[in-house]
Amino acid sequence: MQNNAYLSLGSNIKPKTNLVKAIKKLSEYGTIKAISKVMETRPLRNRDQNNYLNAAIMLTTPLSAHQLKFECIHKIETSLGRQKSTSDSYSSRTIDIDIMLFNHEIIQIGKNRIPNSEILERDFVAICLADIAPNYIHPDTKQTLLEISNLLGNTNCIKIHDDIIQLT
Repeated sequence: MQNNAYLSLGSNIKPKTNLVKAIKKLSEYGTIKAISKVMETRPLRNRDQNNYLNAAIMLTTPLSAHQLKFECIHKIETSLGRQKSTSDSYSSRTIDIDIMLFNHEIIQIGKNRIPNSEILERDFVAICLADIAPNYIHPDTKQTLLEISNLLGNTNCIKIHDDIIQLT
């Protein structure tokens, strides 16, 4: 069975390089069906950090959500030098990959719930997801990603880059 995973990616340490590398590594676990434009945003908390580059992808994969998170995403984040801070969840990062949506399921994976609440809280997450799947209906709210994106507006985006990552 093939699953559709909608992932968000973010980086503010060598972000162009790390986003491209992360997507290439993710393609080893399935087929990348869509890649959003890349949004440049300011850090959410620590304004002394570099800006972030954020994107979303749709990955079709035979992996379960649990396998994708613990066997694939953790491995990719570690290989790209991600070090999770126990004291500051808003620290700089080489790469951050999160499962935002998985098929149309509502599931719990460890401490994370899918659909991820950041879809409804962070405009750049909703905008990137709406760029690749505007008509996807959120399992909780029953709104499309485009509707959610429009409700949140666009307050964090500095610039949209459409030349960093290409689907080939």
